[in-house]
Amino acid sequence: MPALITTPITEDILRGALDLERTANGLLPHRLPARARAQCTDAQLAMAESQPSGVRLVFRTRATTVELDTVPTKRVYVGAPPRPDGVYDLLVDGELAGQDHVTGGNTLTIDMTTGSVENRPGPPGTLRFTGLPDHVKDVEIWLPHNETTELVALRTDAPVEPVPDRGRKVWLHHGSSISHGSDAASPTTTWPALAASLGGVEPINLGFGGSALLDPFTARALRDTPADLISVKIGLNLVNTDLMRLRAFGPAVHGFLDTIREGHPTAPLLVVSPVLCPIHEDTPGPSTFDVTTLGTGQLRFAATGDPAERASGKLTLNIIRDELSRIVEQRSADDPNLHYLDGRALYGEADATELPLPDGLHPDTATHHRMGERFAQLAFVNGPFID
Repeated sequence: MPALITTPITEDILRGALDLERTANGLLPHRLPARARAQCTDAQLAMAESQPSGVRLVFRTRATTVELDTVPTKRVYVGAPPRPDGVYDLLVDGELAGQDHVTGGNTLTIDMTTGSVENRPGPPGTLRFTGLPDHVKDVEIWLPHNETTELVALRTDAPVEPVPDRGRKVWLHHGSSISHGSDAASPTTTWPALAASLGGVEPINLGFGGSALLDPFTARALRDTPADLISVKIGLNLVNTDLMRLRAFGPAVHGFLDTIREGHPTAPLLVVSPVLCPIHEDTPGPSTFDVTTLGTGQLRFAATGDPAERASGKLTLNIIRDELSRIVEQRSADDPNLHYLDGRALYGEADATELPLPDGLHPDTATHHRMGERFAQLAFVNGPFID
């Protein structure tokens, strides 16, 4: 076997990240720039944006063996079922050619009843794919969408070069944990990744679990990121964190869209309202873990608000959909490239009967597939992202 060649991991072979932080182990991809991260010390956001949903190594090579050393951060929730290891998807010329995981790494132990977090460092692990076709090909290694991953070293048995521009449009998407990919089986089976594949575009996924909160620094990140097509999925996290009232919501949406338009004045911009989530359709947040299910092998969420609180301005998903529809209709009079999509077209009442949300908030693998296919049809085939 020939000696393996080590190739530096640089921006020209890494896609989907907005920033690379040099660490003691190597490089940590971030999906928010350093300036944005400095403006918010929230632990949930820090965890979410450092999980590399949609981030992938992309290179051209005739190598038959590829190795990648990484330091993953595994999450352990006290009292909850063990989480599976994060999955790496290997694509060769656009087709899935392998899957694996990396052992070792750091362990983050989270006690949801007390809020305590313990981080135990661990060693790097190695991902290894062999027997790849012996010809020049485009290789993609999609990093686990739900597992913070430091990149240590890339090795191959033939030289690596960046993939030339394939002429694909860049689709920039922002949303909550559903867009992040919660409960999808692997990084290429999150609904945004599936939609991007069907739409023939290069995705940048700024879906942040628990953290799609109309933050100004996120709007500036969207503004400053080169893109041809943009979508923002707004609403669920604002309800389940009980972050703001109706009075603040409308102006915050306007400000968020204003900022995006500063950098992308004419790009197709699609505002997507929440998919159906029965616990929050007419019941405000916050939502919380149902602690009665801890230790049972099942994790569920419950809404703790009172529907009567809607009168005082508390948000529900139905209220948010009405307000987003109104705002887009108002703004589109002067912005013909602004569009609205009711999230229930991706997952609605009939879907909830057939494919209920297993934990009350997040879709399963089959639902991610359905949402990805529907978004591709509604946005890329029959909607605002038509070429």
